[in-house]
Amino acid sequence: MTRVLSISADRSKMGVLVPGSAAYARQKAYAEKLGGLDIIGFSLQSDRFAEAHEGALHVYPTRSVTKFLYGLNAIFMAAKLPWPDVISVQDPFETGLTGLLISHFVGKPLHVQVHTDFLSPEYARLSLANRLRVRMAGIVLKRATRVRVVSERIRISIQTRYGLNVPVSVLPIYVDVGKIRTTAQNPVLSSRFEKYSKRLLYVGRLEQEKHPCLALRAFAKAPLDACLIVVGAGSEAAHLRHLAEELGVTDRVFFEGVVDAIPYYLLADLILVTSRYEGYGLVIVEALAAAKPVLSTDVGIAREAGAIITSEKDYADTLKKWFQDGPREGRLFDHPYVHFDDYVSAYCADIKACIEAE
Repeated sequence: MTRVLSISADRSKMGVLVPGSAAYARQKAYAEKLGGLDIIGFSLQSDRFAEAHEGALHVYPTRSVTKFLYGLNAIFMAAKLPWPDVISVQDPFETGLTGLLISHFVGKPLHVQVHTDFLSPEYARLSLANRLRVRMAGIVLKRATRVRVVSERIRISIQTRYGLNVPVSVLPIYVDVGKIRTTAQNPVLSSRFEKYSKRLLYVGRLEQEKHPCLALRAFAKAPLDACLIVVGAGSEAAHLRHLAEELGVTDRVFFEGVVDAIPYYLLADLILVTSRYEGYGLVIVEALAAAKPVLSTDVGIAREAGAIITSEKDYADTLKKWFQDGPREGRLFDHPYVHFDDYVSAYCADIKACIEAE
């Protein structure tokens, strides 16, 4: 049995703190494989997350009064739990620093996960907080026992920047390719958009780093019989609706909110990925698994997976060319897991390797 303490910053409505979500189900699988998994999740009182206990999995939201108390609350909570064999953190930033302090206190190895391409110049340009996180990451990564990244791009960037002397493993995020490929189209959903000759799709958080405005501006130059479907939510939602009005495309842009994206992949003709940076690019893999072409900026796994690569500057022109020449089908070139159990085994083995390194 390996007892792991995980520090998470996932406050999403479909995240690790929500029983029944896909993310929570993954944690249950890890817990069963490891033998014991305690998760302390950064959260606010207003989130109303509750503790959850299922078998070897125990989830504890911090329920902090303010986000500035996340780390302190997590440390106090960790002190009351059985001492772990390994501390695993979701990122090398706030959760990483918290995990590093706990690791130092209990004298146990630190496993650091990196899901974001934070050394991309666009990441630091986005905010002062991100620039501080880049500095924080250097402190955490250099003191880690082992580092897990989700793409080769990130592995190369952090090893080049920090000259790490610890193992850095590349374990991409799991995507249930089989489920996507065997899902049938939703006839009711398809009928809503059948009058459009081409259906473009954006899936993702509506935040600055995902740059959904680029998708909307590029679509505004598309043929009048095409539509754009937006799946996701975020702080940019109101701005996007206003921009759609300015561009005169309100009647052809559909904001669907947070819903299951798979039925939308199946009815789409092209998926638009406009991110300024990505650690992996889950949407890219999911869309290509559905055999749909993806037009993407050069981020995350886009190039290796088989997306059509373009720049922010050329995005609209490349979209115009796609309308003329295609391709009309996508092909996924790079996905390492055949079954979910393969992923769980690789993930847990990477954490357990921290103990062997001590």
